[in-house]
Amino acid sequence: MSFLNDLLGGGQGNQAGGASLISIAGALIEKAGGVQGLVAMLQQHGLGEAAQSWVGNGSNQPVSSEQLGQALQNGGLGPVVQEAAGKLGVDPSQLLGQLSQVLPHAVDHLTPNGEAPAAGQGGLDLGSLASLAGKLFGNNAA
Repeated sequence: MSFLNDLLGGGQGNQAGGASLISIAGALIEKAGGVQGLVAMLQQHGLGEAAQSWVGNGSNQPVSSEQLGQALQNGGLGPVVQEAAGKLGVDPSQLLGQLSQVLPHAVDHLTPNGEAPAAGQGGLDLGSLASLAGKLFGNNAA
């Protein structure tokens, strides 16, 4: 998907950059207590309808980087975004723009049956998210 490649600046590092972005999405999901925890946190901070659409079988509702940033900050995950942005050498608002595009896909990918796994039922499958990076950012390792 070219819009995701554009977000990462194009060039040869798309898949590696995409994998980093997917890893950050995975870390946010993990720190929130899994998909169910993330969805509950987003619901508490005004993004419930969008988060439920990511879990459900229909199309994913978009969220803006500002909406996502505010919900993550209010939900206690702001430091995770700050740290990840620092490691990637990007502004947190730029990272939030990218995450607002990738996080819906990550949640959708982790809930193929339209339901968030119950807390304590199986861990977060980061291997599954790694395969999502290939789908979103292309598998052509140049």
